[in-house]
Parts: sequence; C-alpha cells; structure tokens
Amino acid sequence: MGDIPWPFVGAEALSSAVIPERAMRKAYVSLYPGVYVPRGVEVTARQRAEAAWLWSRRRGVVAGQSAAAMLGVKWVDKRNPAELIHDNRRSPARLVIRTEALAPGETLNVGAMAVTAPARTAFDIGRHTAGRVQAVQRLDALANATGVKVIDVEAVIAAHPGARGLPRLRRLLPLIDGGAESPQETVARLALVDAGLPAPRTQLEIFDEYGGFVARVDMAYDEVKVAIEYDGPQHWSDPAVRQRDIDKQYELIRLGWFVIRASRDLLKFRRATYVSRVESVLLERGFTW
Repeated sequence: MGDIPWPFVGAEALSSAVIPERAMRKAYVSLYPGVYVPRGVEVTARQRAEAAWLWSRRRGVVAGQSAAAMLGVKWVDKRNPAELIHDNRRSPARLVIRTEALAPGETLNVGAMAVTAPARTAFDIGRHTAGRVQAVQRLDALANATGVKVIDVEAVIAAHPGARGLPRLRRLLPLIDGGAESPQETVARLALVDAGLPAPRTQLEIFDEYGGFVARVDMAYDEVKVAIEYDGPQHWSDPAVRQRDIDKQYELIRLGWFVIRASRDLLKFRRATYVSRVESVLLERGFTW
C-alpha cells in the first residue's frame, strides 16, 4: 500500500482502493470534514491550506495568510486557521471563508491549487489582519518573498473601490518594506518610524575603500554611517554566526560606522532605550530630521 500523499479526500481514497477504511480510520485523522492527514503530525500552513482547498471540492481560492504560505513566505503561523475565498460560507472550525469578488489576474496556480496573486494577497492581508504591527510584519514578509510592490497593491485597490478596510490598508502601504527579513526587523524599524525618525534603509550593502564587499546590514542611516542590526537567537547560540558578527563589526567600525545592536528583549521591554540610542548617535553625527 505504501505511504499515501496527504492531505487527501477520504472518499476518493476509499473509492480508488488506495487504503482500506479501517486502516484510514486508524492511521489518519480528519483535519477538515472528509479531508485526512496522518494522526499525530504537525500540519504546516501550506498543508492546512491544501486541506482547506480539498474541503472546498477544489473550488475555493486560497487567500490571505494561507496564500502567503503558498507563495513562499516563511513567517506564517501554522496554528492559524486556513483562509479561502469561496461561495460556501458554512466553514468548519479553523477555516476562515470570505465571499469576496476577484478581478481578472488576481489569482494564479500553485500546482493544481488556485491561489491569490501577491498583490491581491497583500490587499487581503492589509485589510483583514488585526493589529497594525502584525499587519506590517505580514506585508513585509510577503514583499520580501514575492517582490510585490506598493504600486501593485494600489492597482488592486483601484479594481475594488468599495471593499471593506481600504482606509486601513492605505495607512499601511507607506510602511511596507520588503527588506525586512524577520518579523522582529519590522518591529525594530517601526519603533523608529513611530518615534518620528525617518525609516532607515534596509539590507544595505557596505564596501571597503577598495570596493570589496564588507557586510550587508539590516538597517542603516548611510548618510551618517549608522547601522542597526537585529540579533536573533542564532547570533548568540551559534559560535560561527557569533564570530562572523564580531568580524563584521570590526570591519564596519574601521570604516567609520557606528553599529547599534537590537534584541528581542530590548524591543519588547526597553523600546524607549533602543530608540534613544539610535537618536543619540544620529544627533552626534549631525543627522537632522
């Protein structure tokens, strides 16, 4: 019998004699009505999206954060419900269904599945995500993975002038930066913007006096050579990463850069300290805003 690709529709598996009903009930569990996954597995966001699409009898369009996962976004919480645009509003648990209009060109295929295209996905995420910071984190991650631009989202807005949540989405668009490579980098950038500072450049490449590549920094005010680096757990727990950080910082300092390091705890519990550090160095270096 071998391993069965999953998720799968139970009725289809039984009718094609891929698996006996008794074995299916023993080894698999229903994720959505009629759609099965192996018992005890941790389902990814992509697998949950596929299961939801199968539940819709392959008629739904994968949308929102589920679409983001299908489009290659890394930072999608697998615990969240799947999201579909579909005409059946009687959704099972852990599945969000929206009956919204889709204009031509707003979907694409990932394998056999219909998925909202990047610009439409951003349009939906920006309107439906609760919380400004979380919405920008999700939009940053989508832009980083797909290269979608604000102008692309504005074209979708123009095609749906009466859609709910447009004022909220328009407020978010100027904050999107696909250079953010983690949700915490978005938090670090927004903390500065919310304090009245201009947004720093993201993922800036720095070269030495001979044109040799030295480093790529998370954020920078390059006019005054101030770099901001977010240090995730691997920067402290992985000796090789730590050594690279030390070498990089030495070279940056040699070239006249000031490097400010931020951590999750600093951003969460002492955000004012973080902002004050950045402001102080910028003022010392003659940066005005």
